[in-house]
Amino acid sequence: MARKAKRSAIDLRKKKEFALRGYSVDQLKGLSLEDLMKILPSRQRRTLRRGLNADQQTLVTRITEAHEGEVVRTHCRDVIVQPSFIGKRIAVFSGKEFKEVDIRPEMVGHYLGEFVLTRRFEKHSGPGVGATRSSKFLPLK
Repeated sequence: MARKAKRSAIDLRKKKEFALRGYSVDQLKGLSLEDLMKILPSRQRRTLRRGLNADQQTLVTRITEAHEGEVVRTHCRDVIVQPSFIGKRIAVFSGKEFKEVDIRPEMVGHYLGEFVLTRRFEKHSGPGVGATRSSKFLPLK
């Protein structure tokens, strides 16, 4: 009897459909820009209310017109992910290279730059040639 209860609990934990503030993905795609602004946080509302500049507007049209599997390259990291971007591939410039991002429903309302980091973690190795005698000592772990 305990096994049946565990199985039903596991079935309930399986992947749920994504919803942003009560809206499913299909409902989000059907929203107008004004209706989308009502459910976004204040910073994103303010950005969209002020309007997109020319570079951002051309990027939005390029992304919405892109075919399935086509990658759109951009330097614009300050564009807000809209529901029409879901399923598209965008290569965002990190300052050194373009990194591809698959747009998922969870990304709606965030900026493109949030998904491509500009800094990387640098892990240093041991001391090199020419190090002083005291810095050559590496403690045993």
